[in-house]
Amino acid sequence: MTVNNNTENTNKKTVYLATYGCQMNTSDSERMEGQLKTMGYSKTDNMEIADLIILNTCCVRESAENKIHGKIGEIKRLKLENPNLIFGITGCMAQKDGDALFIKAPHIDFVLGTNKVHELLNVIKEVHASNGHVVELSTGDSDIPRNIPTQRNGSISAWVPIMYGCNNFCTYCIVPYVRGRERSRALDDVVGEVKDVIAKGFKEVTLLGQNVNSYGKDQKGPDFADLLKAVDEVKGIERVRYMTSHPRDLSDKAIAVIKNSTHICEQFHLPIQYGSNKLLKAMNRGYTIEYYRDLVKKIRDAVPLASITTDLIVGFPGETEEDFQQMLDFLKEIRYDMAYTFLYSKRSGTPAATMENQVPQDVKKKRLQMLMDVQNQISLEINQQLDGKILEVMVEGPSRTEENVLSGRTRTNKIVLWNKQGTENIGDFVRVKVTHAQTWILKGELIAD
Repeated sequence: MTVNNNTENTNKKTVYLATYGCQMNTSDSERMEGQLKTMGYSKTDNMEIADLIILNTCCVRESAENKIHGKIGEIKRLKLENPNLIFGITGCMAQKDGDALFIKAPHIDFVLGTNKVHELLNVIKEVHASNGHVVELSTGDSDIPRNIPTQRNGSISAWVPIMYGCNNFCTYCIVPYVRGRERSRALDDVVGEVKDVIAKGFKEVTLLGQNVNSYGKDQKGPDFADLLKAVDEVKGIERVRYMTSHPRDLSDKAIAVIKNSTHICEQFHLPIQYGSNKLLKAMNRGYTIEYYRDLVKKIRDAVPLASITTDLIVGFPGETEEDFQQMLDFLKEIRYDMAYTFLYSKRSGTPAATMENQVPQDVKKKRLQMLMDVQNQISLEINQQLDGKILEVMVEGPSRTEENVLSGRTRTNKIVLWNKQGTENIGDFVRVKVTHAQTWILKGELIAD
């Protein structure tokens, strides 16, 4: 793209930036906001007064996509009222639909793909220059742009992407089609960004990727374990987390690094997705129940106090009562600290959407409730084992419902609530004694140093 970089920038403009979907989209939005800040834009939560509106979209589920289309329709009125308003679509839906979005909604000014976040300012300048529709979608770039300005929206925890794309092609998932193939950032670039956020006062970083365990495979250089070790050694860092992991690619080397680390949190998020080999094969997950069971044993042998969480999909095409019972039995065997549970929903463009033996919606809902009942009881029993224990908690701020109750997280990602004593500041590490364990949270009392 050739752009006149001498285009006049006007200060004191506002942007309304709405983010849908996963943590990677959140990170992309921070990078877009950082670029816009250099162009004189400040963020507003009021879409009615914005000079620029960006919807950073998700298309993992069609229900999310329908919601976004509704929002696009709302913005048509604002464009009619303010012809100078610039309106753009970014993210996964932009990548999937491309310039077809202009046919559905001609009031859209630009469409920016998932691998073109760094081109945002150039695209806006081109919109100013051409007053026409602008599309940037290419996924073929081999080089990952460096030093993109980033406006971080937290104060103690920061997202740091380590790679982009996915090579796995699970049969239910659209992500590889809209995020492209896996591309890893250079280790020095990641560590440099981590050092930068720590220097700015952040205490915790979360390393992001669609499959962080594949980090480095495209470069035949340092792998994920090497990266974890390097980040763990950054001076001043307090906690390191990462997401998302693919069970097939979590190496013994990475488990050993986590075991021997100082700052890598003892939480393993391992999305099993289903508890039977038949459904795992249909999903193209690339591992078996037996492999996964052995992996969990390795983790618990190496890091006995680790929490293990997972993702589960109910109602995948071909699921029978026998399959579902295997899933429940597997839950009772593994005993996850927590599970993120989902009803399978068709995603056009994926193989699973055209599979035979789609499960009726009422059956899906019934099975989901049964699964949640089993998992909630397990989560409660695991949390109850922490009654009376004193835990290290990082203060995150007031709870959602009570100003005088503070909320924080343990290294194993348990949410802890306690009555504010007045000595705690956001980002502090405090000791809290658990007095009442619930399914989703722990309640406790602050222990004075």
